[in-house]
Amino acid sequence: MTTATATRTAARVVDAVKVYGVGDTAVRALDGVSVAFPAGRFTAIMGPSGSGKSTLMHCAAGLDTLTSGTAHIGDTELGTLDDRRLTLLRRDRVGFVFQAFNLVPTLTVEENIRLPLDLAGERGERERIDALIDVVGLRDRLRHRPSELSGGQQQRVAVARAFAGRPDVVFADEPTGNLDSRSGGEVLGLLARTVRETGRTVVMVTHDPVAAAHADEVVFLADGRLVDRMESPTADRVLDRMKAFEVPS
Repeated sequence: MTTATATRTAARVVDAVKVYGVGDTAVRALDGVSVAFPAGRFTAIMGPSGSGKSTLMHCAAGLDTLTSGTAHIGDTELGTLDDRRLTLLRRDRVGFVFQAFNLVPTLTVEENIRLPLDLAGERGERERIDALIDVVGLRDRLRHRPSELSGGQQQRVAVARAFAGRPDVVFADEPTGNLDSRSGGEVLGLLARTVRETGRTVVMVTHDPVAAAHADEVVFLADGRLVDRMESPTADRVLDRMKAFEVPS
C-alpha cells in the first residue's frame, strides 16, 4: 500500500449529530461523532445495541441525513448535494452489502453483479468483471438465479456487485447476520481479500467480535459517541472491549 493511499480518507463524518423525534421523545442517536475511514482499509464499527453504529453508517453513506455536522465521501460533502446528485454519488462512488442480500430475484448471478454498471450505462471492462467473479468463486453459478443459491453464495454475489462499479467505499451492514459461521467466515475473508487485492475501502457494521477481527481497525461507539479505536483487532481483544460496555444487572 502506498503512503498516499494510506493517508487518504474514503469517507468521514465531522461533529455528526443525529436526533430522531422531538421534545421529550427525542433520541440522540449520534452525539458529536467525528471519525475518518482511511482509503484502502477495512474498518469495522462496533458497539452495544442502540449505540448508533448503523445510524453512523447510514449517514456516512448518504442513506440518511445528519441533524447537524457534515458527512463526506472523499472530498464531497453530502449535505451540499441535491437529491439527484446524491443519488448519482451513491450509484457511482458507493457500494452496499446488506444483511438481507438485496439481490434482484429475476436476474441471474452475472446480471446481479453487473447491475451497477448497467444502471450507470457502462459496459465495464470484461477482464475486471471476470477477475471479480473468480475472486468471489462464482464462475460456475453465473446463470443461476438467487433462489438457486445458498445464503453464503447470495452474499458473495452481493459483495461482487458492491465492488463491480469500483466505488470509493463499500458499506457493509451486518453482512454475515443471516449466515452460518462457515459461510460468514468465507464472506468476511472475501471482503478482507478484496480490500487487499483491489485497494478498495470497506466500512462494516457488526456486533460479532469474530467478524470484527477480519478488519484492519475497529471503531467503538457507545451512547452515540466514539469511545475507542483498535488497530489489528483479534476476536478476544474485541470481546474484552465490548464487555466493558456491559452494565451489571
